[in-house]
Amino acid sequence: MNEFLSQPVTQLKGIGKETTEHLIAIGIHTIGDLIWTFPYRHEDFRLKDLTETPHNERVTIEARVESAPTALFLGKNKSRLQFSVLAGRHLVKVVFFNQNYLRQKLTPGMVITVTGKWDRGRQVIVGSTVNFGPKTEQVDFEPVYSLKGNLQQKRFRKYMRQALDSLGAEIAETLPAKIREDYKLLSIVDALEGVHFPINAAHAKQARRRFVYEELLQFQLRIQALRKANKENEKGLSIAYDVNKLREFITTLPYDLTGAQKRVVNEICKDLKEPQRMNRLLQGDVGSGKTVVAALGLYGAVTAGYQGALMAPTEILAEQHAENLHAWFDDIGVRVALLSGSTKAKARRELLAELATGNIDILIGTHALIQPDVVFEKLGFVITDEQHRFGVEQRRILRDKGENPDVLFMTATPIPRTLAITVFGEMDVSIIDELPAGRKEIETHWMKKEQLSSVLAKMSMELEAGRQAYVICPLIEESDKLDVHNAVEAYEHLATYFGSRFKVGLMHGRLHADEKDSVMRAFSDGEIHVLVSTTVVEVGVNVPNATFMTIYDAERFGLAQLHQLRGRVGRGEHQSYCVLIADPKSDEGKERMTSMTETNDGFRLAEKDLELRGAGDFFGKRQSGLPEFKMADLVHDYRALETARQDAARLLYDNTFWSDVEYAPLRNMLEVSGALHGERID
Repeated sequence: MNEFLSQPVTQLKGIGKETTEHLIAIGIHTIGDLIWTFPYRHEDFRLKDLTETPHNERVTIEARVESAPTALFLGKNKSRLQFSVLAGRHLVKVVFFNQNYLRQKLTPGMVITVTGKWDRGRQVIVGSTVNFGPKTEQVDFEPVYSLKGNLQQKRFRKYMRQALDSLGAEIAETLPAKIREDYKLLSIVDALEGVHFPINAAHAKQARRRFVYEELLQFQLRIQALRKANKENEKGLSIAYDVNKLREFITTLPYDLTGAQKRVVNEICKDLKEPQRMNRLLQGDVGSGKTVVAALGLYGAVTAGYQGALMAPTEILAEQHAENLHAWFDDIGVRVALLSGSTKAKARRELLAELATGNIDILIGTHALIQPDVVFEKLGFVITDEQHRFGVEQRRILRDKGENPDVLFMTATPIPRTLAITVFGEMDVSIIDELPAGRKEIETHWMKKEQLSSVLAKMSMELEAGRQAYVICPLIEESDKLDVHNAVEAYEHLATYFGSRFKVGLMHGRLHADEKDSVMRAFSDGEIHVLVSTTVVEVGVNVPNATFMTIYDAERFGLAQLHQLRGRVGRGEHQSYCVLIADPKSDEGKERMTSMTETNDGFRLAEKDLELRGAGDFFGKRQSGLPEFKMADLVHDYRALETARQDAARLLYDNTFWSDVEYAPLRNMLEVSGALHGERID
């Protein structure tokens, strides 16, 4: 029967040249392509009681026409038809737009079935379809597909019905009987029928449940197989670090490690000793203490006779890492060096010579680390900070400067668990989900634009106390299209407002890299008191004296971005404040502002952001690691994702999976994907 699925869609009756072109435009070439094109929703034609129907929900009612329809013409080919109906005890108005022909067919006393959107406040149904007579043999659910061109839903359903009828019960099952029995999943035949032409709501729900699990299981099998292949095929270094030196170093720190930091250090140290290459992602919220954890990993490698490298996306971040590591390691004889684009030629030559002979233990830098002339004597441990800021090739070049060194990626962007095990599923994931003791929580307030004067008064108090402030704007210059504050205007306003009392600086994306560095250094050194900036202000920049942040038009930012921006303050001993100036019009915008004032927990906010925006927008449209699912939704189907992950990990180490004929479709899928050979195909 697979031959039938591979036949061109023109084999179905009624599909000519023009229709074929429209089908090809949405990726349908074969009959198999057609039946695996799932509807994005089902039109619900079940009769509902208006008393129990929420505002703005689609509803189908059976009603008697009470008044003759009247028409209002709104222009060329535009009209508004209105009449009253009695549905049970409810006398409501029904409105149809641009369907004036109904006026001749609707008469008082006639029983009709109407579907439309229910406006509860006005007691009006804005109709989409009407059938004359009571609801009898009409279907309860009709599939709605994402179509283009002249393709109509009714015709498309006709082709789908024809394809499924021709297919019969002979399509090959893709899930083994044991899995279907364990989870009470429909057969593939029943599930296809339930997706496209469900008998009732329960049928549609069970069909979706089967395909959600199957999609997630296939995806997790690919991810877990990739992980397994990489561990088995990529021999790493077994780094026998000196545990006593590590413990002694920890006692010299001016603070105690948090429980989360200790847990993550143990995970990293375990990886160092393993003969397989470490491939770990370290997530930590703003201020959670990732740097000291990274330093302990680097020190572990050094105690075993290896060199370490830490690559950061900007010079300022690289310098801050170098400053921290010098403070920790200079007194115990660990040799730390910094390499960036600003390193002078002579100093660079000397540094590279020392590196190649092993006289530098830890090298910190920017993209300068991946230049061809940067040669390590014995590179054992590589860390990439804010890993998403580097391309895959850049990260590979740094890794290849050693012989299978262990690799740790760090990010300050909290990622919800559902996305972490999806996008980074082939990695081990460590999470620092605890802030250091004594860290003061940033006070966050949501203010309206007319309250700006009181915000500036509070900012002035902080500046007079010797502190510094950020002001974040969404645009660089004035826009005719958007009524939002811009950085240039805000800079000019604040420079006038503070006059000679405080120096105001300006930073945005159109400045050259060296200009941005210069402004940021001046702010770090306290020469600039108020920094007006767009979102280019760097993640990880550490200015402990900055205690006040104002974000103009905060409703224009996502939750994750607002949280990252807020993390620029709250890094010192003094209480810090973040003020969101926003007048959101949408409920979602108001919910974002409220969420920001209620918690400083980046992981909770990330989950909320995912819930509000959906998985597709969480990373942005360019995120290649996020898979396209036909049916599964990573927000709502997280339990199924977790179940599929556990099942995939178990199956890959089960002999039955590799030998039983029932698992052949899943094995074939893995072979085609390349995951068995350690190839990730997004």
